[in-house]
Amino acid sequence: MCIFCKIVAGEIPSNKVHENDEFLAFHDINPKAPIHILIIPKQHIENFQSCPGEVMANMTPFIQEVAKKLDLDKTGYRLITNNGEDGGQEVMHLHFHMLGGAKLSWPYQAIEKVAKKYM
Repeated sequence: MCIFCKIVAGEIPSNKVHENDEFLAFHDINPKAPIHILIIPKQHIENFQSCPGEVMANMTPFIQEVAKKLDLDKTGYRLITNNGEDGGQEVMHLHFHMLGGAKLSWPYQAIEKVAKKYM
C-alpha cells in the first residue's frame, strides 16, 4: 500500500484541507510555496497517464473547490502533476500539487531561453 493510500485509510495522519467521497486535499509536509496542497483521488491510480477520463472530470470541480476554500481562485495558483519516473513522480499515486499564496517564479526561465535557441 502506498503512502497516499495509507493517508486515505487513516493510517498516516494528514492536515486535511478538503475531502469528499472520491478525493482528498491536504497540506504537503515539505512545502515549496506559502500554500502547498496535495490533491489525490482516494482510489489508487498510479499516474495521470493511467487515469480514467471520468475521474479527471470529477476531480476538476474538486480542485476548483480547494482553490476557492483557500482564496487562491482570486489570486492565482500553480497546479502541477508529475507523470512517471522521468517526469519526476516520486509517489506512484496520482497527485496534483497546488502552489500559491505568493507570486510564484518559474525556476526554468534560463532553460527556456536556451531551449528556444534550438527550436
